[in-house]
Amino acid sequence: MSKALNGNVYLVTGASSGFGLAIARALLDAGARLGLLARSSDKLVAALASLSDDQRERAMALTADVADSPSVDAAVKSLIEHFGRLDGVVNNAGVARPGTTETYTDQEIQQQLQINIAGTLHVSRAAIPHLKQSDNPRILNISSASAEHHDEMHHLSLYAASKAAVERLSRDLRREMQEYDIGVTVLRPGAATTNFADGWDFDRIKAGMDAWHKRCGPCM
Repeated sequence: MSKALNGNVYLVTGASSGFGLAIARALLDAGARLGLLARSSDKLVAALASLSDDQRERAMALTADVADSPSVDAAVKSLIEHFGRLDGVVNNAGVARPGTTETYTDQEIQQQLQINIAGTLHVSRAAIPHLKQSDNPRILNISSASAEHHDEMHHLSLYAASKAAVERLSRDLRREMQEYDIGVTVLRPGAATTNFADGWDFDRIKAGMDAWHKRCGPCM
């Protein structure tokens, strides 16, 4: 095990699967201690079970919805009480739902805005007072290639817009945190095999793919 992050404490949101769990494992492999935060306690239990014995000794599960600021505040408080410090945050939690302006439901609109944008703000706000006490504090906000990339499946406009907003917020957050030496980084992943599309409606996926094919053609 690398000792590069030995003893440092990090919080990863959306950590029960996909990018979040992969990031959590990488941090644990580097010697960190970790809070894995997600909405589903069952999925968190499964995520912890997938770790090695050594990793589990340095990890804790935090059940919270990033869209709900009181639950985020409670989770960060629990992490501080358990580990005594916080050195970094990975704002990974996010959700996407395919649709168009005409077809998005109120729930789909609010869910993507609240989790992707407000969630990033809620977690960062709760973490900053503790990050100020760290010798090497970091905030990493996970964006998406969708924020800039136009040649992809159509009908993800709201998700893409929310990730573009995360990048814009991160730019100003970086300036705000400079006087405290808190680094703020944006990571824009490309295509990967994850559970990103879990729960998507098949007809909406097909509509987005058909629109993409119609515009770009089979030889894009």
